[in-house]
Amino acid sequence: MEKHSRENKREAMQKSECHGVVQLRNRKAGSCDQRTSSSVQIKHRTTVQQSNSSSLTSSPETARKVHPRPSDKLNPKTINPTSNSSFLQASRNKFGEQSRAPSAFAAIYSKGGIPCRLVHGSVKHRLQWECPPENLPFDPLLITLAEGLRETKHPYTFVSKEGFRELLLVQGAPEKAVPLLPRLIPVLKAALVHMDDEVFARGLNALVQLSVVVGPSLNDHLKHLLTSLSKRLRDKKFKEPITSALQNLEQHGGNGSLIIIKSKIPTYCSICC
Repeated sequence: MEKHSRENKREAMQKSECHGVVQLRNRKAGSCDQRTSSSVQIKHRTTVQQSNSSSLTSSPETARKVHPRPSDKLNPKTINPTSNSSFLQASRNKFGEQSRAPSAFAAIYSKGGIPCRLVHGSVKHRLQWECPPENLPFDPLLITLAEGLRETKHPYTFVSKEGFRELLLVQGAPEKAVPLLPRLIPVLKAALVHMDDEVFARGLNALVQLSVVVGPSLNDHLKHLLTSLSKRLRDKKFKEPITSALQNLEQHGGNGSLIIIKSKIPTYCSICC
């Protein structure tokens, strides 16, 4: 009996020892797994940190964010040059659209308010009228064409210049043009004071064409135009065309025009001398 109890105790002790060994092995295996997992996580964190640090150092914009310059605090717009450039581009587009707004003459021409169209020829261009020009009312067509003399883009430059000239050549042009002089003269003056040389040249030619048609009737308005001609005489390239224009004004305006011209441009030499 006693022997049997000893054997039972021995077996219980052996089982306990085996169970302890198994638990010890399991603990060792678990600790190894934890160490392996921890080492993997540490390696992954190290790799991510290294990649982040390399990207930070490789990007100059990020470097500026990490180490901001003192001037960035004074001028916040320079912190993000990409957004700043986008803002500037949007501003340019906005003001560009405003600067490209059509002029009054261009708007009227695009809507068909000028009863003619440009015909492109192999040698030179010409106008094709929708109806004979002598049947067209001068008011407001002649004034509109005179306003177009200040245009600087094709085809408006050609349409206004040629349309003004051809309209003054029709039969009965003097009777139609004289009543419009008080409204025509300010428009022609705007072309004569324009900074663009080609605009000035078109205005000068239109003034001569008008003087041929209306004659002495232009004398009452002549003094408003001579000041700009006197200023342009200082430019050598315009001295000859302006002198020729003044001679035409004198020729078609008579003695009254000579007195007015001499009062504004004393150096002018009369064609009658």
